[in-house]
Amino acid sequence: MNFILWSFYFRCQPKEGVTMNIGKTIFSQIMDFLPLHEFRKCVKRYRGEYKVKSFSCLDQFLCLAFAQLTYRESLRDIEACLRSMQNKVYHMGIRAKISRNTLAHANERRDWRIFADFAQVLIHQARSLYADDDFGVELDQTVYALDSTTIDLCLSLFPWARFQKGKAAIKLHTSLDLRGSIPTAVKITDARVYELCLLDELVPEPWCFYVMDRGYLDFARLYTLNLFHSCFVIRSRSNIKFRRIYSRAVGDVTRSSL
Repeated sequence: MNFILWSFYFRCQPKEGVTMNIGKTIFSQIMDFLPLHEFRKCVKRYRGEYKVKSFSCLDQFLCLAFAQLTYRESLRDIEACLRSMQNKVYHMGIRAKISRNTLAHANERRDWRIFADFAQVLIHQARSLYADDDFGVELDQTVYALDSTTIDLCLSLFPWARFQKGKAAIKLHTSLDLRGSIPTAVKITDARVYELCLLDELVPEPWCFYVMDRGYLDFARLYTLNLFHSCFVIRSRSNIKFRRIYSRAVGDVTRSSL
């Protein structure tokens, strides 16, 4: 059993010569930091509780959070771990009975925008905590790193994600705030979608820096960043043809100089 699950177990077990700890589990203490009132707003916004009898959106979220924190690998794994500690599940905040079919049905039918909106609430909260974090560069402006990665999938399980002959895949595009390494934008697309297409949906933030590799080299899209007074750092291709028009002296990079 996972180390965190064992910590749940030993936290609630009496020890010889020691008074039994009747406090909250570690998982419950972590969940206490979440603004659940904002989560309920997201659920109400998209009618997530419509015709729901027992397995609420909060139960679904707590199960998924538990799976993420404890590195569960499948729905069966989630079900087995939570059912093995059935008498502790209520104290973790989960009120419904955990079933693999119930969780799979909720993941399929519930509106994904509930969790997407709540993720933005958590991102905003986390970014405020790391606003003064030192990441090795003396800049007052925000610095974002843009990148994408291809995730291989099993073609028999994901026939809709066909990438090549006998192979399935998706592409994960991410915008990362380097202060705290917090993802601010995540988009999943077909594996054949080019990296630079993320720039078409990116809302540029004025007076910030975007760090990219040569896969995002498209002058029309980069000029759009310039129109929003955003700066970018990008690697050049070996066959690029350009001519330097003018130069500026290197000095302190401040908002006034930009």
